[in-house]
Amino acid sequence: MSYSKSMALLLCAGLLASCGGKSDDYSRADIARVKDLRSEFPAPFTVKDAGPAAIDPRLLAGQKLPAGLTFDPAECGKVTQQQTVPADVKGNMAALTAEGDGVRYVVIAVETSEPVPVPTPSDQCHKVTVAGAGIRGLVEVVDAPDVDGVQTVGAHRVLQTVTAQGPRTGELYNYVAHFGTFIVIVTANPLVQADRPVARIDTARARDLVTKAVELVKG
Repeated sequence: MSYSKSMALLLCAGLLASCGGKSDDYSRADIARVKDLRSEFPAPFTVKDAGPAAIDPRLLAGQKLPAGLTFDPAECGKVTQQQTVPADVKGNMAALTAEGDGVRYVVIAVETSEPVPVPTPSDQCHKVTVAGAGIRGLVEVVDAPDVDGVQTVGAHRVLQTVTAQGPRTGELYNYVAHFGTFIVIVTANPLVQADRPVARIDTARARDLVTKAVELVKG
């Protein structure tokens, strides 16, 4: 399987991030160390990794919300779909994905060629409701881990759609850490498994992965 295909399987949607401003020395930083998180996922987890390789902005763009949705507050629609890394930014990325206990965890480490100014959602956009034809949902800011010298933000997205088989709900937690020219992204979402109830996402584990991934990348 090619790198691009591997990365496409790893990446999730709805990424929101904040911009770091502290000028620390990251000369020893290495995004490839994100793979060392394998030890955090013993059996029955299945773990895969990809990269490092050049940033493919299409893979970091994530899954867009359907067209024709309305947002409340209305001015927050763009915030819910902001791209973590602008399409014209160059750099490298590496990722690790782990599936087990009914949940998929994805950890992505990105090194950009220049600092990326990613805005933080304003106070009025900390909770945004979404509605459209056969779809409704919520995008909200949630607690992110406190990492020394690193700015972090967390987001939670829930979307419910109506199908011929009944309502279907999709859920995603997303955490982003920004430091220098480095970005660490951790996402967690339930797996769809036949004849099994939807698993509860372990948000404490996801937040802990952010802290550990940042420490590994920094070196």
